[in-house]
Amino acid sequence: MTTHAIVLLSGGLDSTTVAAHALRQGHEVRAISIGYGQRHVRELRSARAVAEALGIELLEVDAGFYAHLAAYSALTSPSEHALPEHRDTAAMAADVPITYVPLRNTFFVTLAAAALESWLLALIERDGRDPKELAGAVYVGANAIDYSGYPDCRPEFYDVLVKTITLGSKVGTQYGVPLQIEAPIIAMSKADIARHGTELGAPLHLTWSCYAGGERPCGACDSCELRAAGFAEARLADPALVGA
Repeated sequence: MTTHAIVLLSGGLDSTTVAAHALRQGHEVRAISIGYGQRHVRELRSARAVAEALGIELLEVDAGFYAHLAAYSALTSPSEHALPEHRDTAAMAADVPITYVPLRNTFFVTLAAAALESWLLALIERDGRDPKELAGAVYVGANAIDYSGYPDCRPEFYDVLVKTITLGSKVGTQYGVPLQIEAPIIAMSKADIARHGTELGAPLHLTWSCYAGGERPCGACDSCELRAAGFAEARLADPALVGA
């Protein structure tokens, strides 16, 4: 059975590691990168560079309208909400932070699943592939450990969502193609992710994790703090900062 996988690629440490992981599994892999009106587009440049380095096709989606719908967030309304800075892990875990974007991962996975279903339907209905020989997967870089407590980064969220996608799709209901949402780093610490990405040979030097815009990471936002702590715990130099 051949698994066709769509990776949600943000250009950060987590999603880049997941993309390299999906390739290592021997899947047919494509990636999708989504501009949702976030406070900067620096991460989208990294997504392009990562996809090119990995040799995978990248679908870039302009969903800028989403920022107006999911407006109550520091990532979509930077003039109204400041980024939290210099917080320890206890403070990050105390509540869901203002960097949470309302239902973003629900939206992202839905877009990725639509692209995946279109890919699979073309293989079946246009190219004559046997549905019994196919499987589909959406790969996500969600992480529930060493993270900011986002509700849409937890295993139970994806367990429910994959059922919804399967029941709502032609490829799942008519053709019986098994669909999965794969979150291979969801239970890893940031140190584990840094090690895993390094072991996979993922192009981590091209990644961008910072919530702030600019040419260099701010070093103060939650994402920068967690990334720095992860590489430090793993006793690895952050390749994105080497020579910076």
